[in-house]
Amino acid sequence: MVDRLPRLGAAIGAGLLLCLSFPPFGWWYLAFAAFALLAWVLTRDTTTRWGGFGYGYLFGAAFYLPLLPWVGTFVGPVPWIGLALVQALFPALFGLAAVVVRTLPGWPLWFAGLWTAQEWLKSTVPFGGFPWGVVAYGQTESPLRSIAQLGGAPLVSFAVVLVGFGVGALVFEVIAYFRRAAADAGAPPAVVVPGVCVAAVLLAVALTWPNVRHSGLGAGDEQPVTVAVVQGNVPRLGLDFNAQRRAVLDNHVDETMRLADDVRAGRAPQPMLVIWPENSADIDPLANPDARDLISRAADAIRAPILVGGVVAVDPDDPGNPAATNSVIVWNPKDGPGERHDKQIVQPFGEYLPWRSFFRRFSEYADRAGYFVPGDGTGVVRAAGVPVGVATCWEVIFDRAPREAVRNGAQLLAVPSNNATFTEAMSEQQLAFARLRAVEHDRYVVVAGTTGISAVIAPDGRELVRTAFFEPAYLDTAVRLKTQLTVATRFGPLIEGLLIAVGLGSVIAAILHNGGFVRRRANRDNKDRGAT
Repeated sequence: MVDRLPRLGAAIGAGLLLCLSFPPFGWWYLAFAAFALLAWVLTRDTTTRWGGFGYGYLFGAAFYLPLLPWVGTFVGPVPWIGLALVQALFPALFGLAAVVVRTLPGWPLWFAGLWTAQEWLKSTVPFGGFPWGVVAYGQTESPLRSIAQLGGAPLVSFAVVLVGFGVGALVFEVIAYFRRAAADAGAPPAVVVPGVCVAAVLLAVALTWPNVRHSGLGAGDEQPVTVAVVQGNVPRLGLDFNAQRRAVLDNHVDETMRLADDVRAGRAPQPMLVIWPENSADIDPLANPDARDLISRAADAIRAPILVGGVVAVDPDDPGNPAATNSVIVWNPKDGPGERHDKQIVQPFGEYLPWRSFFRRFSEYADRAGYFVPGDGTGVVRAAGVPVGVATCWEVIFDRAPREAVRNGAQLLAVPSNNATFTEAMSEQQLAFARLRAVEHDRYVVVAGTTGISAVIAPDGRELVRTAFFEPAYLDTAVRLKTQLTVATRFGPLIEGLLIAVGLGSVIAAILHNGGFVRRRANRDNKDRGAT
């Protein structure tokens, strides 16, 4: 145990450093040190394969436990700790595979491919996956975020870990060289591959950053429009925020009326469209006359369509059927409800409870999970003639939701969210997802939250304006409608597949390289021939 203490400490320290690279801390450069330190643990000759699994698990636990405490703010520590420890299994699998391939030349490249593979896996299973903690989302202040235009979040993650592992390899080789030189057995350090890897990432940043910055400054002939965001706030934070659903709706109507008054007084520009948050109308506005009248009054006052986040019953004629859709409805002045987006990726353990009869045994809060069902559609609604791509809260974390919206013609992205059951730290982390999507798809992104943080984000990932957390406010600002598709929008899944293939291919190559598989197969064949 004493011999393992340095590696145990390094694995835990690396996980903590990676956590500090994420909001609300935002020290993005620590991610490189985190992976260099993890590489030192996994490339030691004394680290076995199962040792790699264990060190990877410690790394993951040290990363996820301080990253996700907001999960347990209102439901206690068990869901938070349980989720963090389950997520730690994915870095553990990476650690196991990394030890398998570490003997291959150019191991930093193979390590980066394996890390991309485990991020894809954690974003897929179980129950649809949990992409929270993808390395790219800690790099929204980093120059490396410009690479998102080429391959989205997977390529940014790949680049970050490649630089971390590459720098680690350079340091290890230089130290080893000086040790050999001291023993009069000096051989040139093997720095070509890690050096090329780091240089390739820096070159990609240098080539993509000018275009990203140019787009973010609004240079070009794209049509400018004014968009407003209304953050009405909730009476109180917590799981029972929607016990006062009428109060939440009233707050958003009142804040929209305040915006309308400021427009008429010349204190704010007339918006072309207004975006309300998710759950701003938890009372079904299609079935409830009072909710319908309130929203119509707000739309008439502001003289613009409102994207209203509402809960819509699947079968309003059957009061015993709790199934509902989490919808964003375009509410037009005079005409009322128009097009709508029904959330397609619903959140497990929140919007619905998988294996309800099983999980309800573990927490009294389990039955508070909703009965939401996923919708379908293109992910795009038209408001005032503007094609708006909608990624409702949870959806923005998944690569496919904003990508499909942009590919279906969205010229602007909206992220209506409801963070009333969480904390400001969670809102900061979720805002980072939207910032990366802006760069990835070269679109302005409008984030609207019931409690915040609401913001308008430029295509280079900068926040143009934002609100504070847990306050009523509105944002009213100009954005540009963009139509060009980035490489990431067009080919993102293919690029991610290639990066995963790098990792999985290295495992196959390592098995063949060390001859273990071949020898075991030959031994079985010899035994079979002897038996005959």
